[in-house]
Amino acid sequence: MSRKAATTNLVVKLIVGAGQASPSPPIGPALGSKGVKSMDFCKEFNARTANMIVGTPIPSRITVRPDRSFTFDLRTPTVSYFLMKAGNVPIRKNKMKGSSNPGKEFVGEVTLKHVYEIAKIKLTETRLQSIPEEGMVKCILRSARSIGIKVVP
Repeated sequence: MSRKAATTNLVVKLIVGAGQASPSPPIGPALGSKGVKSMDFCKEFNARTANMIVGTPIPSRITVRPDRSFTFDLRTPTVSYFLMKAGNVPIRKNKMKGSSNPGKEFVGEVTLKHVYEIAKIKLTETRLQSIPEEGMVKCILRSARSIGIKVVP
């Protein structure tokens, strides 16, 4: 019985710090299991994120073709990352953490101006351009509330 070769593209989603890609976990195992040389991805990722602040978590979507070649798209950092940076949330154990009791305890505070700036940055992504700015702002306000960041006028 012969196995048919995969004819579809595989998608791998990773969040990697800008300029910090290395073939160690999680990148190495995630790409190695798909037959991609992780060092090639790391070199290209680090080159494309060289102009960004080192360590900024960049979501990337890697498409692996059947011939083991790949392409990847870089996206903007997550809304929670932007909110926590704007709210000066302290870093604990190399991670920013939201409130353990959102709505009652707040870990930071941002202004509406910050929220609108985050919305403008997120709307530069092709996949989000169909969302109206008002809808994006409402989404960001809900995210702020859920992670314990107070929004002030």
